[in-house]
Amino acid sequence: MFPVDGNILVLGILLLFATLSSRVSARFGVPLLVVFVLVGMAAGSEGVGGIDFTDYTLAHAIGTFALIVILFDGGLQTSLRSLRRNAAAAGTLATVGVVLTTVAVGVISSYLLGVPLIYGLLFGSIVGSTDAAAVFTALRSGGLHLRPRLAATLEIESGSNDPMAVLLTVGCLEYIQGKLAGPGQLTVFLLQQVSVGLFVGWAMGRIAVALLQRVRLSAAGLYPMMTLGAALLSFGVAAMAGGSGFLAVYVTGIVIGNRRIVFLRGIRLFHDGTAWLGQIAMFVVLGLLSFPSQIHESWDVGLLLAVILVFVARPLAVFACLLPFRYDWREILFASWAGLKGAVPIVLGIYPLFFGIDDANALFHLVFFVVLVSVAVQGWSLGVVARALGVTVDAPITPPVTVEVTSLQQVDADIVSYLVTPDARAANQRLDKLGLTPDMVVAMIVREGELVVPRGETTILPGDHVFVTLRPNARWLLDHVFARQGSAISEALPGRISLAELKATYGLSLPGDPATLLGTFLRGQVENRALVRGDEINLGLLRFVVLDVDGRGDARDVRLELGTLER
Repeated sequence: MFPVDGNILVLGILLLFATLSSRVSARFGVPLLVVFVLVGMAAGSEGVGGIDFTDYTLAHAIGTFALIVILFDGGLQTSLRSLRRNAAAAGTLATVGVVLTTVAVGVISSYLLGVPLIYGLLFGSIVGSTDAAAVFTALRSGGLHLRPRLAATLEIESGSNDPMAVLLTVGCLEYIQGKLAGPGQLTVFLLQQVSVGLFVGWAMGRIAVALLQRVRLSAAGLYPMMTLGAALLSFGVAAMAGGSGFLAVYVTGIVIGNRRIVFLRGIRLFHDGTAWLGQIAMFVVLGLLSFPSQIHESWDVGLLLAVILVFVARPLAVFACLLPFRYDWREILFASWAGLKGAVPIVLGIYPLFFGIDDANALFHLVFFVVLVSVAVQGWSLGVVARALGVTVDAPITPPVTVEVTSLQQVDADIVSYLVTPDARAANQRLDKLGLTPDMVVAMIVREGELVVPRGETTILPGDHVFVTLRPNARWLLDHVFARQGSAISEALPGRISLAELKATYGLSLPGDPATLLGTFLRGQVENRALVRGDEINLGLLRFVVLDVDGRGDARDVRLELGTLER
């Protein structure tokens, strides 16, 4: 057997075991990423596996690729609509917040460790960003749904602050190695990285969208390969041009993910899988590279630095960034606690080892300890803190969707299949009584393996598979039709959406000036008082439930619910 065969065998065992260990996380409440780290530690040189892995060049290459696929997936999942509404607050948190966290951790760690300030800032840069996958994995495992604005802010911040951490880390390393003469050159370096990264990311995203819309590939599975190639190309071009390849990858993902392109659902599913592969790979590699004996020697300093990061640096940065945007104190406290660390600090922790700076090994193990504490302590308690602070909302009720097929041609339509349950609203209803809009057409019904040609008088029976073609923005209304009877299909809306945007996005018309904001409009529906949380405004079959209000008494976050179908 060739050595490579044995390595592939070990890789397969580690990947399979790490994936299956997610069952342990689900059953015992252990944060999933901690499980991956423990798998790597168990397989390492001081664990039962006895694998001696110290190839930092290979680890750096794995980490770079993992970070590319993680950031690209984050961009694909970032809603441009949400980004526009929350860009100011989330963008401030993702840039100024990371800088403030870096400086606070850097100054304190420099004093505690007795090292030059630039080394403290390097450590702060490495651990300064929040990991999107870690935060939302913890939330999903607890079945939590945050207030819409808070959830969007954390999503955008955690997805977009990684490039800033990378820039600061690389800048500190360049400064340590004498490639940057002073703060002025460091500032120019950061500006160049950001500007070139943004431009290349936007340009590569537009080119990729144009190709996806015009080129017809011979197999559906090739479309995700094309987008992966675009991500890698975006990184390479930006890096060669002197910009941030990681920022370019994230922007490219945003551009692609917010356009109607062929096979978009399949593309997102593919990259979600590759992002998980990147997370697993990096946490397992972290475990393999770590030496528990060295961690034990510095656990006291590592614990102190973790406490400073979690309870001092992160809260100060969040309060400074979110207070001007009128977030209430409960949202700010939760955002402070939700600063989980993930794969990015792991990748950045390898950089000093790869660059060969002094005490890089000790720095790596400090990063390891801080990440482990963050994922374990904050990840375990995230749900408890969210509920205690009252920043959660009821989960939207969704129908039993079995298949969703996006056309491989460039059309503004989807084909969706619903399995009709006995308690569904549509069960035992005639098609012409479902109240479908002109944007929805029942194309086919499959009943007990037989085709039923849909007509107006056709009755939908429990067990039917109903295939519907529709425009994408009408999907949530169709979900309402096939949800269970007695439940309320709801849609979370920001109060800052205008009546014109509400009509364009959801097909709903409300009386009044199209430029009026929804939150202001709803306040006008109650007499002589400001809105309060829990207010319900009924307009025909529409019911608006106020989730949060601003200082003027207008609705800040709203849940739109629909009534029941007539029988």
